[in-house]
Amino acid sequence: MNITIKSFDELSNLELYRILQLRSEVFVVEQNCVYQDMDDKDSKALHVIGTKDNEIIAYTRIFKPGDYMDHACIGRVVVKKPMRVGGYGKEIMLASIKAIEDYFKETTIHLSAQTYLQKFYEDMDFKAVGETYLEDDIPHILMIKE
Repeated sequence: MNITIKSFDELSNLELYRILQLRSEVFVVEQNCVYQDMDDKDSKALHVIGTKDNEIIAYTRIFKPGDYMDHACIGRVVVKKPMRVGGYGKEIMLASIKAIEDYFKETTIHLSAQTYLQKFYEDMDFKAVGETYLEDDIPHILMIKE
């Protein structure tokens, strides 16, 4: 998988379209969750894009402290369904962690994890903090990597 990191302004129209298409495909259709994905935060984020054969198959968006949460954070972690067996989720996450360290010079990272993925994030040294909560009617837990 080839990984690129771009600001919002560096995204082409087609890249933005494909990112939003993937996010909608997974978070709205697959998870049967009606919510407003386009939340006016994309313009503040760096976009970590994983491609294979010129197709976006994995993606996250990352934020410096204060742009979304008090600490640096990773959000909208997504891998195209047919590609979830190839280790691409871990690869895009490790690239996102490294990007936060390189671009923002931060090592404390927060994310809001769907609870069924808690072990996945724990394998990358994130720790669950507090109780589970509902976000868009899906159980989540705050996780922190320090």
